[in-house]
Amino acid sequence: MHHKEKSKIILKILNQIYPRVPVPLEHTNLFTLLVSVTLSAQTTDVNVNKATKKIYPKYNKPEHFVKLGRRKIEKLIRSTGFFKRKAKSVYLLSKQLVEKHEGKVPGNFEDLEKLHGVGHKTASVVMSQGFGYPAFPVDTHIHRLAQRWGLTNGKNVVQTEKDLKR
Repeated sequence: MHHKEKSKIILKILNQIYPRVPVPLEHTNLFTLLVSVTLSAQTTDVNVNKATKKIYPKYNKPEHFVKLGRRKIEKLIRSTGFFKRKAKSVYLLSKQLVEKHEGKVPGNFEDLEKLHGVGHKTASVVMSQGFGYPAFPVDTHIHRLAQRWGLTNGKNVVQTEKDLKR
């Protein structure tokens, strides 16, 4: 069976099982979506939602996180794991948003990927879930499934993304 035929069958099955897929990360605006996706590395969406439930009612703008500083951000996100690295990313990307984007999350891949700690997958999630852009975030789970289903023989997520988009 050809890749195109296989992908049509897989898509049909997935659409039947998951007709409407909600955004799993709770957020109040584009900025909090970006922060949540950043915090989701190496942890579950449930864990991120639990942590941010206490944060976003009070802190939900880049200016808030710049004012908090890295140490206070670390305390707020400690439960998400790798909190020092994540706090640094959240602080620095907040600072960049304030200084270079008037506090707004940019709506294009190029500017998103220039933000500290924002890679292609994070940018893809924000573009698709935040801006409605037809992006295709590929993580290690999608990468493995695509290989198992015979839709790619890519050695990394970048190649797998290209194969799946095709």
